[in-house]
Amino acid sequence: MIIAQSVSHSYSPDHTLSFKDWHISETEQWLLLGDSGSGKTTLINIISGLLKPTGGKVIIKETDLYLLKDKDRDHFRGQHIGIIFQKPHLIKSLTVMENLFIAQSFALLKEDKPRVEEVLNSLGIVHKKNAYPSELSYGQLQRVSIARAVINKPTLLIADEPTSSLDDRNAGTVIQLLAEQSRINGSTLVVSTHDQRVKDSFDKKYIL
Repeated sequence: MIIAQSVSHSYSPDHTLSFKDWHISETEQWLLLGDSGSGKTTLINIISGLLKPTGGKVIIKETDLYLLKDKDRDHFRGQHIGIIFQKPHLIKSLTVMENLFIAQSFALLKEDKPRVEEVLNSLGIVHKKNAYPSELSYGQLQRVSIARAVINKPTLLIADEPTSSLDDRNAGTVIQLLAEQSRINGSTLVVSTHDQRVKDSFDKKYIL
């Protein structure tokens, strides 16, 4: 169970965002839908442990994220939360496999080459495991980002605007990939977007 309860965040005395409670059961797939500026990124950052809320709490696997010390929260996020950002943010001097090893080490896990190859194979890019980011197409980079997010079998898989720069066909492909990877890895999926094209792909919606 993932719970965001009475969450709010103040950017200034005149600018406070308050969010309705959100209870998410294990392995559910949710769409977080809202216009630009509605607070999607703020809420995503809060439930992923990146932004401490001004009020309220976030509970994942019976752990209150913001009662953890910063270092402990970082390790918890590495083990239990996978995030796919709008841009890949891969380390350019490392190969695809080395980038995934880094994700394992951040979670205090040992390098697991068979697991890396398993994930890359499930995404159809295992043949690119020794390539550098500069040698990959945009679509391949996005698949590596998904691989990095699921490598540690996270409780919560979050994708922030994954279809914003894609045409209709590729947008549909990415949503399919995310849903498939959440099922394979037993993860709860939350996709944050303002893209109305993907809303019919989800039964559960949290609308801002």
